[in-house]
Amino acid sequence: MCDRCNKHHKISSTALLLLAAGLGIFTGWLDVSIINDACEVITDIFIRLLKLVSLPIIFFSLIATLSGMSGMGDVKAMGGKVLKFTLLTTVVAAAMALALYTTLDPAHQGLAASQSEQGVEVVSYWNYLLSIIPSSFVEPFYNGNVMGALFLALLMSAAILSLRQDHKETLHKLFDSLFAAVMKMTSFVLKLMPLAVWAFVTLFVRDFQNQDMLQGLAVYLVCVLLANVIQAGVILPLFLKSKGIPPLKTLKAMWPALTIAFFSKSSSAALPSAVECAEHRMGVNGKVARFSMPLCISVNMNACAAFILITVLFVSQSNGVEFSMLELLSWVLIASIAAIGNAGVPMGCYMLSSAFLAAMNVDLQLMLLILPFYSFIDMLESAINVWSDSCVTAMVNQELEQAGELSPEQLES
Repeated sequence: MCDRCNKHHKISSTALLLLAAGLGIFTGWLDVSIINDACEVITDIFIRLLKLVSLPIIFFSLIATLSGMSGMGDVKAMGGKVLKFTLLTTVVAAAMALALYTTLDPAHQGLAASQSEQGVEVVSYWNYLLSIIPSSFVEPFYNGNVMGALFLALLMSAAILSLRQDHKETLHKLFDSLFAAVMKMTSFVLKLMPLAVWAFVTLFVRDFQNQDMLQGLAVYLVCVLLANVIQAGVILPLFLKSKGIPPLKTLKAMWPALTIAFFSKSSSAALPSAVECAEHRMGVNGKVARFSMPLCISVNMNACAAFILITVLFVSQSNGVEFSMLELLSWVLIASIAAIGNAGVPMGCYMLSSAFLAAMNVDLQLMLLILPFYSFIDMLESAINVWSDSCVTAMVNQELEQAGELSPEQLES
C-alpha cells in the first residue's frame, strides 16, 4: 500500500513539473515585466541553494560510500576483481561518452551562439594539476574547487579504511550521518523544483531567439541516449564475450531485475531480485552474488558517469565555457569518481551534474530544461546500471572459477 502511495506521489511530482514547464512557456510568451522580475529572484535563490549543497553532496557522498567498504586489505581476491571490473567499465563508459559528445558536439548546434560568453582563464597544465591538491582543508569548499574536493574525499576515504575497525565504523557512521543531513537539506531544495522550473522556463522562453537552441537540446538528448544504448548493447556484451560468457543468456537471466530497476528508477530497489536472478537464473556462486551485487549497486554506475560527463560539458559549453584537451580528459576521471558516490542519491546523476555546474558558477538554466526529460533517462540508466552490475558479477564469478578460488574460506564476507 505504501509503495503504491509512493508511486502515485512520483507520478504526481512528474506531472507537476510538466505543468510548471507548460505554465512557464505561457508566462514567458506573455513577457510581463513583473513576472519576469519575480522569476529572476526565484532563479537566483534556487541557484544559491544549489551552490550551498553542491560540494558537500560530492564530498560526503563519496566518503560515505567508500568508508563503508571493507578494509582494502580484506577485500582480497573477490573484492579486487569486483572493483577492477567496476572501475574498468565505468571509465570506459565515460570515455565512450566523451568520444560520442565530441563527435556530435551538441553544444555548438546553435545553442552556444545564443548564450553570453563566459571567459575562462587559461592556465598551464602544471598549475591545473597543482590546483587539484589544496593547501588547506577548507580551500576547495571556499573556492568551489571540485577536483580539490574529490581529492580530499579520496584521501580521507583511504585514511579511514586504514584505521582500526572501531575507529573506521565510528567515522563511517559520522560521514554517513553528515551525508544524510546534506541530502535532507537537498530534499528541501527539491521541493522548490516546480517553482524553479516555472521560473527558468519563463525566462528561457522570454529570451528565446531561434529554434537552433532546441536543436542543441535535441542533439544533447540523442547523445545521452546513444551513450546508454552503446554501453548496454555493445560495450558490456563485448566484455562478456571476452570472458566466454553469452550476453543474451545473461540478459535473459537478469531480465526480471532489469525490469524492476527500470520501472522503479532505482538500482537499489532491484537489489534483492538481482541477487536472486544472479544466483538461481544465471548460475553465479551464491557467495559471489551476495558479495558482488551489493558492492556493485553502491559503486558501479556506468550510465551515471556517462550522463555526468555529457551534461556538464554540454551545459558548460552552451554557456561559453571552453575546455582544453587535458580538461576534457580529466572529466572522464571526474565523472567516473563522482559516479561511485551516486548510490542512494535522489535523482543522483542530475543532482551531481547540477552540483558540479553550480560549483563551476555555470548558469543552470539548461538543467531545468533537461529536467522534464530526466524521468525517462533515469529509468533507462537505472536498468543499465543493474545490467552492468550483472555483467561485472558474471565476469568475477568466471575468473574465480577459472582460478579455482571459490573455496568457502576465501569467500567469507
